Amino acid sequence: MSSKHKLTVYQYPQCGTCRNALKWLKEQGWDVEAVHIVERPPTVSQLQEMIPLSGLEIKKWFNVSGEVYKEMQLKDKLPSMSDEEKIALLASNGKLIKRPVVTDGSKVTVGFKPEMYAEVWGRAEA
Repeated sequence: MSSKHKLTVYQYPQCGTCRNALKWLKEQGWDVEAVHIVERPPTVSQLQEMIPLSGLEIKKWFNVSGEVYKEMQLKDKLPSMSDEEKIALLASNGKLIKRPVVTDGSKVTVGFKPEMYAEVWGRAEA
């Protein structure tokens, strides 16, 4: 089944890190569906599914170096927000999400580090 080798990558085309991640995954033989994270950010229900699979706290999903994060002063606001509020916020603006987000439906990674990708995604099995 080819679906086993398909990854969904939420990314931003202008983001160098995203381009590097896509290149890495393609070099490993993955079939990648690139989703524009700003035009089509993950929905609340997609995030509710993906966040636990990533093994990360919700706050780790925020793009803390992004303009929107800074403009909204989220560093000060996030600690007092509920998980539901944080997820709704992430779903409302793809620029708030740390990218790229990669998922195969059972595993999820956020951001790009070649050594993490090698561990999680390795080579797509032929």
